[in-house]
Order: sequence, then C-alpha cells, then structure tokens
Amino acid sequence: MAFLFNSDVVRGAVFREAVQVALPDLEFYQAGENVDPEKIRYLISWVAPDDITKYRNLEILFSIGAGVDQFKPGSVPDHVKLVRMVEDGIIRMMQEYVTFGVLTLHRDAIAYREQQKSEQWRARAVPQAQERRVGFLGLGMLAQAAIDRLRPFQFPLAGWSRSPKQIDGVECFYGEDQFAGFLRQTDILICLLPLTNETRGILNADLFALLPKGARLLHAGRGPQLDQQALLEALNSQQLAAAMLDVTDPEPLPARHPLWSHPKVFITPHIASVTQPHTAAKFVIENIQRHQAGKDLIGLIDQTLGY
Repeated sequence: MAFLFNSDVVRGAVFREAVQVALPDLEFYQAGENVDPEKIRYLISWVAPDDITKYRNLEILFSIGAGVDQFKPGSVPDHVKLVRMVEDGIIRMMQEYVTFGVLTLHRDAIAYREQQKSEQWRARAVPQAQERRVGFLGLGMLAQAAIDRLRPFQFPLAGWSRSPKQIDGVECFYGEDQFAGFLRQTDILICLLPLTNETRGILNADLFALLPKGARLLHAGRGPQLDQQALLEALNSQQLAAAMLDVTDPEPLPARHPLWSHPKVFITPHIASVTQPHTAAKFVIENIQRHQAGKDLIGLIDQTLGY
C-alpha cells in the first residue's frame, strides 16, 4: 500500500517526513520515482494525472488546493473519492486576506493610492463600519472562518448560499428567490463561491445592477465567475466604487488588459490562500487514518455538485 505525491519536490519532502512518522506502514513516493502503480491507494495532485487509470487500486485523490474545479469532468474515476484540501494554513490565510480586502475597500485605500500618484493630500468621507454592510456569496468553511475575523469590526454581516444556513450574527439568505434581496443590501460583496456550471459568470451586469450604487467587490473565488467587461462598465458608470481581485481569467491577465491599469481596481496574483505543506500533511494523514478506520472523510467532494 502506497501514497503518491504528485507535486513539487520541496513540499513532497515535508509530506514524506510526516507520513513516515505517522504512517510507517504506508510507502511514500514522489512523482518520477519508480513505483508499481498497483500499490497506490492514495494520491495527491493539483489535477488528475493523464494516466490515472493505471492506478487501479486508487481509493482517494486529494486535491492539493482548496478548490477542485481544476479537475476536468470525467477525469476522476467514479470509484475514487475526491477530497479537497481543508487545512489550517489555508483557513488562516483566507481569514487574513478577506479582512485585508474588506478594510482596503471600506477605508478607500485604492482611491488613496491613486491620489498619492498625483500628489493629492485629501481626506475622503468614510462611513462607520456599523454602516457598511458586508455580504458573502457562499457560506462554506472559508467564508465562515472569515466572518469570525470580521465580527470585531461590527460590520453588519450577511451571506447567501444555495441551501439554508444559520450562523450567529449573520443574516442568511438562500436560493434563487432570496438572491436579489441579499444583493440589494450589500455594500461590500465578497465572492468565495466554488466554480460550478451555476456560478460561472455569476458576477455579471445583472448582479452589479442589483447592488447599491457605490458598492465594492472583493473577488477571491475563481476567475471564470467574473464577467470582466461588465465589471469595467460598472466601475466606469460609478455603479461600483472599487474592486479587489485575487483571481482572473486567464491568470495572469494579458498585457495591457484594462483591469491592470484601472484606477479603481486592485489585483493580487491568486495569493489569498495557499496550501502550507506542514499543516496540509497533517490534514492528509488524518484523512488517511479516518479512511482506514472506516470514518467519514473531511473535505469529501460530491462530484455531481462539484463541491
């Protein structure tokens, strides 16, 4: 029985050491090392290997990232369990990024950056946090963790999800019927949705039109969820006051794309949350132990839904 690490060798070395200590009976291999494919029961990778079918005894495929939309439909055999990365490092970094993004948008940091370029010393009126309504598109684990970090600032907090949720101190909306109502009362919109057929292109002109005039967007979901032309038009028409983007489509944006230089846009290079090898190894080891004990897996994906 063996584990195959199909990613960079530096992180692989961290995994190897952790696995050898915690699971001494499990053989560990990195990509490129000689291994009998019949031995592989567990595999971690960013995407499904083209030759995945040769691992006929594979039981679990771990995504090395928090998302799984990079796995093409049909690329994971039906009998293989697909598990997304749920580890403390990813959670902590997303908490930091969302807090950073919300405060950047709330305190008009993007506008002050532009004023600095033209040597302007001018204060801008900013409402109190209690008057700035923050809404999350998606109320999964990462969103709920970020909500915990925002609570002390006293922003009114709301969220929308496909199915009903109950979160203390958060006004929860769900389903298509409550979508517009959620957007109409959101001043800073945070997208943390997974990429599915339903969420592709969800950040579009119709959505932006439902937000209060002067709203702001923090996008840390997936690039294909955003209609870039619709965002540019919303910014230029003053419907949106600013946008902070951690994801784009493609990544990176082409040279001279208008989003690069737009005065109301702040772009970061998909760094909101990055897998940390030591905590990721602990997560994978715990899941392997759970699997061997017949327990439910943490982060198990329903491949029919994509999350």
